[in-house]
Amino acid sequence: MTPENFDAVDVIAAKRDGHRLSTAQISWVIDAYTRGVVADEQMAALAMAIFINDMEPGEIADWTQAMIASGERMDFSSLSRPTSDKHSTGGVGDKITLPLAPLVAVFDVAVPQLSGRGLGHTGGTLDKLESIPGWRAELSNAEILHQLEDVGAVICAAGSGLAPADKKLYALRDTTSTVDCIPLIASSIMSKKIAEGTAGLVLDVKVGSGAFMKDLDKARQLARTMVDLGTAAGVKTSALLTDMSTPLGLTVGNALEVRESVEVLAGGGPSDVVELTVALAEEMLRLAGRTDVDVREALADGRAMDAWKRMIRAQNGDPDAPLPAAEHTEVVTASETGVLSRLDALAVGVASWRLGAGRARKEDPVQAVAGIELHAKPGDQVSAGQPLLTLHTATLERFGRAVEALEGAVEIGGDTSGLRDSVVFETIT
Repeated sequence: MTPENFDAVDVIAAKRDGHRLSTAQISWVIDAYTRGVVADEQMAALAMAIFINDMEPGEIADWTQAMIASGERMDFSSLSRPTSDKHSTGGVGDKITLPLAPLVAVFDVAVPQLSGRGLGHTGGTLDKLESIPGWRAELSNAEILHQLEDVGAVICAAGSGLAPADKKLYALRDTTSTVDCIPLIASSIMSKKIAEGTAGLVLDVKVGSGAFMKDLDKARQLARTMVDLGTAAGVKTSALLTDMSTPLGLTVGNALEVRESVEVLAGGGPSDVVELTVALAEEMLRLAGRTDVDVREALADGRAMDAWKRMIRAQNGDPDAPLPAAEHTEVVTASETGVLSRLDALAVGVASWRLGAGRARKEDPVQAVAGIELHAKPGDQVSAGQPLLTLHTATLERFGRAVEALEGAVEIGGDTSGLRDSVVFETIT
């Protein structure tokens, strides 16, 4: 048996006492944890020490590189076009990946969108697309490369070979209350995205009640950390800070969000979804060297829709098939007349989750039909008795707890001075 270079107890003690971990210590501890030499309880102690004592930029970069080194790296250098990708930190009604990937592909830039499933109140891109009859999420590396060359965009499950250390550590952080830690969040996201092999990456960092980051300053710090990690690894990286205080668009839930995404691709859709799709597309194209293009025109003239249909068909989906619809619906109405001043994203996300659109554990099933339609957004005038939300589910008994989640989520006649015209706060490069 080969002797280990370090001892886990010494590494934990160093970070517990506020010291900077060396490159060698970090490389060893991530590798040893992946191999099972460092036990879960030891990594949990180290994660808590990092949570309490933070990490310097150099440590975060080393930690990220060590997690990348734990698995395989994808290589898109054989493609005839540049690659650009987007990652969202997660939100409520965030279906942007669906119209965005085919829209960017219109301009001869390949989009390798390796996505995940939903957990808790935030929806998963794969769960949404699986509401399309026949569509499959699992592709081999060879299939991904072929589809990127042929269609220009792929949305599929990330292979287990990318940053396996992150997969193991992510599950541990979830059970030890060490999720909300910028060094660990940034390295988790960026290790997977750098290993994915994209040349350009735009980060959509959500801010507000329905986001992981509730505070703009903290979101800015996370975005800056991730942009620096990407740039240092040779990936052209930028970030948009975007609003998640109220749900994005007018739908939350799997099939409902696919329907709304198709509306955007058809040249319509809610203004906030269109605005963010266009802003992210323009930034992804800028990183790929395509600055002389009209993104909105590609939505209006059908080119983005054509790319969407090719992308869905390439993964055995039928883009023209009717989407599943809920057997049961219940309407929530306005209690009074006035201006809707608040519709809380987190509460709507939790209600949608309770209706069956999300999962509490990664192995739970989700309902394609469950979710919520919004009939008004903050800033809109509403009348007493007017429908505000329609709840959808396949399971009648889920309505009670979903309605409970919405208590206090709606405010009419409150202060509207803080409402914004744009969903984008700022761009960090």
